[in-house]
Amino acid sequence: MTYEHMREVTLGLRPLSRLASPREVVRQFTPNWFAATMGTGILAIALAQFETSVPALHGVAEGLWMFNIGLFALFSCLYAARWIFFFDGARRIFGHSVVSMFFGCIPMGLATIVNGFLIFGLSRFGPVAVDIAWTLWWIDVALAAVCGVAIPFLMFTRQTHAIDQMTAVWLLPVVAAEVVAVSGGLLAPHLADGHAQLVMLTLSYVLWALSVPVAMSILVVLLLRMALHNLPHANMAASSWLALGPIGTGALGLMTLGGAAPAILAANGLERFGAFADGLGLFGGLLLWGYGLWWFALALIVTLRYLRDGLPFNIGWWGYTFPIGVYAVATLKLGTMLPIGAIYGFGTLLVAALGLLWLIVGARTVGGAWRGDLFVAPCLKSE
Repeated sequence: MTYEHMREVTLGLRPLSRLASPREVVRQFTPNWFAATMGTGILAIALAQFETSVPALHGVAEGLWMFNIGLFALFSCLYAARWIFFFDGARRIFGHSVVSMFFGCIPMGLATIVNGFLIFGLSRFGPVAVDIAWTLWWIDVALAAVCGVAIPFLMFTRQTHAIDQMTAVWLLPVVAAEVVAVSGGLLAPHLADGHAQLVMLTLSYVLWALSVPVAMSILVVLLLRMALHNLPHANMAASSWLALGPIGTGALGLMTLGGAAPAILAANGLERFGAFADGLGLFGGLLLWGYGLWWFALALIVTLRYLRDGLPFNIGWWGYTFPIGVYAVATLKLGTMLPIGAIYGFGTLLVAALGLLWLIVGARTVGGAWRGDLFVAPCLKSE
């Protein structure tokens, strides 16, 4: 073993050895890290779907949810510290054409925590879990709405974009609204007041509409970009799966809102529309799910192509997890609504793949964070 190799191994054993100073963790911290909370949160939600068939998984899922709360709190503190202590560097994100897109990861990560309060919190904390979820949901609505409007505005006014440089990360800020819409569909039936339920249901449909049509428009442009300019650089390989996110969430949103709508509408004198909402949830969700199969197959083939040529690890690998996870949950939901075992079985396979992927990406993230490799803010490269 050469001296240089021994030195490299020794440095690798020391925390943050690749950084000039521990302060760089804060100075280089970006919203990209919240993608880890999205992936962890959706895995917890996906595993919870097997509570009846595999009860032991519920405890694992609840543990992941609690871990995700801690992770989200840690990342929030680190990112807030960056704005406090490195304000001039932090504000550069608004002009960066890629990193700014990851602002959408913050409300999406928070949405998985909101859902967890309904899935796990009710049995552990009682009715107060609904109150916490209600408060966090309204905060999430505000965050998602701001991301969905402000980031595209910055794209139009302050940033420089080119069609050949476009990737699916354009979806991140606009998809947040539909993720929050799914949370609203889960939360609304738990509210005590019938009118409050209707307000939340209505707003959730509006949030869905604020997101899904815009996301579908972006996918059209993305398809054109891929045909004209081929695949993005290997550093952006994970973005190949991001298209599955708005499709899976859009399907899950229609099915979740459609399931909640009949009782809520009936309680507010609108029972004549309940059957329509329920049917729209099933068939709209089915059509979006089918559309997602095309993107799933394409993303799988593209990933195999990247693997053949070499696939460098970066924090963007978390982009594999949430889209697969939300599509898996939508598949399981569809499998419970339609008596077709193959659909539910496919969803089960997707959750298993998600669990394995989470372990791989999580382990590599811990290693990269320990060394300091992953704390890189592209918007500071000009310094």
